[in-house]
Amino acid sequence: MVKDDKEKKGRSGGFEGVLGGITDILEKLGDLAEKGEQLSRSGTFQGKDKDLKGVYGFSIKTGLGGKDKDNEIKVEPFGNIRRDEKTGDSVVHEIQEPLVDIFEEKDHTLVVAEMPGIGVKDVQIDIKDDLLTIYAEKGEKKYSKEILLPRMYQKEKMQVSCNNGILEIKCIP
Repeated sequence: MVKDDKEKKGRSGGFEGVLGGITDILEKLGDLAEKGEQLSRSGTFQGKDKDLKGVYGFSIKTGLGGKDKDNEIKVEPFGNIRRDEKTGDSVVHEIQEPLVDIFEEKDHTLVVAEMPGIGVKDVQIDIKDDLLTIYAEKGEKKYSKEILLPRMYQKEKMQVSCNNGILEIKCIP
């Protein structure tokens, strides 16, 4: 087996796959910063207990926003694996955090969340001042995310749609 095959095999799954994937991402960050693009990676872990399944991922965005933010790098995690604040251990949670993008348009703010297996009737949204909370549940799939919006919005003026697990919330001032 040649070195390249070994590397590909090691990156195909498990912990070694995660480390290989992170290495690939770090190598691409320089290119992304120059181009102002986005990079996403995700994966799953299956524990010895077949009922335990972890989903992890993150999105790295560069070149966002206005003049002062052109070189800003933003990392957005998603999934159901989080670090326990007390012990520092990684813990698999029942509720998954979806990947979310926020787009500021001329006349509204658009929030887009990736929640596979979810339809519009499965989604609950709540807003308090500029904090939007999204919760969705269908069968064993559960998602939750708190999002800090650029300004305050009224729930009555929000338009919610969901197609193929892609939730869109149009926030109109």
